[in-house]
Amino acid sequence: MATKKLLVVAHAPSPNTRRLRDAVLAGARHPDIEGVDVACLAPLDAGPEDVLKANAIILGTTENLGYMSGAMKDFFDRSYYPCLEKTQGLPYALFIRAGHDGTGTRRAIESITTGLRWRQIREPLLCRGAYQESFQTDCEELGMLVAAGLEAGIF
Repeated sequence: MATKKLLVVAHAPSPNTRRLRDAVLAGARHPDIEGVDVACLAPLDAGPEDVLKANAIILGTTENLGYMSGAMKDFFDRSYYPCLEKTQGLPYALFIRAGHDGTGTRRAIESITTGLRWRQIREPLLCRGAYQESFQTDCEELGMLVAAGLEAGIF
């Protein structure tokens, strides 16, 4: 069986957002999941060549002024047209660290991924309000869900 590639592109500028990113990675790299190679890049380090190699992608961003981070926007600006006709149906999941409600961030990313014709595999995970330890558990479950689904051929 060929190894599948899961790409995590996460903007993690603070200790708490790094904890969320690391929880996603821990779930995706769960020892019971085999046959999935997990790569993690910051949005400014990721580009279309990384997306084109991926079988699924997890996006993670902070909410900045009611929008995605500038770094995530830059990632999409550089990747959109090179990926447009080549990544249709790419399964993706999204987590947002939102100090407020995250709806503007969610709407912006869903607009871009709809244009790319990527396939959302679950409702976005919105980690809203004051930081809670439960956010890490939720993020770990997200990573595990995507990697296990990729391994099983569901996505």
